[in-house]
Amino acid sequence: MPLWLIALIYFFLLSLVLSIWAALGDTAALASFIAATALMLIIAIKTAMTIEIDMHELRVGRAHIALEFLGAAQSLTSSEVRRLRTRDADPAAYLGIRFWSSTGVHIAINDPRDRTPYWLITSNNGDELVRALASN
Repeated sequence: MPLWLIALIYFFLLSLVLSIWAALGDTAALASFIAATALMLIIAIKTAMTIEIDMHELRVGRAHIALEFLGAAQSLTSSEVRRLRTRDADPAAYLGIRFWSSTGVHIAINDPRDRTPYWLITSNNGDELVRALASN
């Protein structure tokens, strides 16, 4: 999650803390500040999308697929990602996207048992992901 988004959410939570302080006093404000900080940490951790490649599979968040079923991987620009996740999107495709990341990777799927035609993964390091997939 980008820093600007973390700050925005945290400022919203701090405005709630300020309201609690004005209405209930210091003790309630301190407790709500601690709760808001903990909530912000949980949100930041839960929204992180981890992309991992090992010798056997690709994992994007909770989704995983064996490397043998991956076809060509192509790095995409922001306009190509925008087009693929809106107008040209295939409803059967897996979308591992975060709105704050504008570039990504298109990975074709070559599994006859799986109707998923491709994975669209947003990443600020799309070229590195394509190179890592090509080396495995």
